Amino acid sequence: MSSSPRLEKVTPATVEAACRLSVHPDQEDLVSPVAWSLAEAYAQPDVAWPRLILDGDRLVGFVMGFFGVRFYPDDPTDTPRDGIWRLNIAADQQGNGYGRFAVESVCEEIIRRGGTTATVTYNPRQGGPEPFYRTLGFHPTGKTSGTQLVAERTLPRTDPT
Repeated sequence: MSSSPRLEKVTPATVEAACRLSVHPDQEDLVSPVAWSLAEAYAQPDVAWPRLILDGDRLVGFVMGFFGVRFYPDDPTDTPRDGIWRLNIAADQQGNGYGRFAVESVCEEIIRRGGTTATVTYNPRQGGPEPFYRTLGFHPTGKTSGTQLVAERTLPRTDPT
């Protein structure tokens, strides 16, 4: 990272660049393109939190958090979850700490909203993101969402005063 990265909302001025952002070709089966994520965010604005990751004026990635989502709507014991829905770091920017920054930023937003657990799902394949999420404190729950594994991280509780 050359400067302090930051998250920004997607705007009409940045949406085209956001949609051009691409991950390594061998990761394309692991994460949907940003354009798909923005369409989902448009369709579910009450739960989606899409943000660009910028370093200076340079777009280096995209993260989308989610808030209050039930993974198993037919299960009456399932409670709403908050977490990372998508994480796309530009192919030429990976390994520079932007993914960690994005995950920590979503976790901070979860805490700000009163949450205590962050959830992520990922494809369980060789070369997938599981080691990355484990280093950030996520642990598999033993459950799946579709074909993806569900992992969670306990977040620090904030003092309500």
